[in-house]
Amino acid sequence: MSHYYKNDESLEDKIKTIKVNVRDLDLTFKTNSGVFSKDGLDYGSRVLINNVLLNDSKIKIADVGSGYGPIGISLAKLYPNSNVFMFDVNERAVNLSIENAKINNVSNIEANISDILSKANNYFDVVVTNPPIRAGKDIVFKIYEESYEKLVSGGVIYSVIQRKQGAPSSFNKLLEVFGNCEVIDKNKGYWILYSKKL
Repeated sequence: MSHYYKNDESLEDKIKTIKVNVRDLDLTFKTNSGVFSKDGLDYGSRVLINNVLLNDSKIKIADVGSGYGPIGISLAKLYPNSNVFMFDVNERAVNLSIENAKINNVSNIEANISDILSKANNYFDVVVTNPPIRAGKDIVFKIYEESYEKLVSGGVIYSVIQRKQGAPSSFNKLLEVFGNCEVIDKNKGYWILYSKKL
């Protein structure tokens, strides 16, 4: 059994092209077997993109668990003066995100094969994540801990979690790590959690 949060090179290619409209952006993505939400933009990612409201300045954004790139590429289009760094352990997903950045004419982006942020050379102003819930709570919580370490002072994290998949425990973990956490949106069972590094 293969999982999108692992790197499985044995999977047969089943490449497809999907069209997405989010925040008035018309985007095209190539997806493949073995990547998360290969048939279309998942609802949690859509809610997350809709809630990430930033100043379009020269900021560094990290998309952790970026998959084939819908969140990172959307933010790179919305905030063209930013630099977006996408991280995913799934090599197939990372290769797709590089291709999808080209398809959508996005150049302010970099894709990295990495387990969470541990190998990142940068510090970030913003972290966004639709974390791999099925990888387990320990991985999700590690994302929060490493995000705190890699955020600049005043930097923020946005995370989307379904209530039934552990949003309350994620809220408590972010509160523990950052000393603050807000639920800035609830939409069809999805919570958008927001914390700031003080």
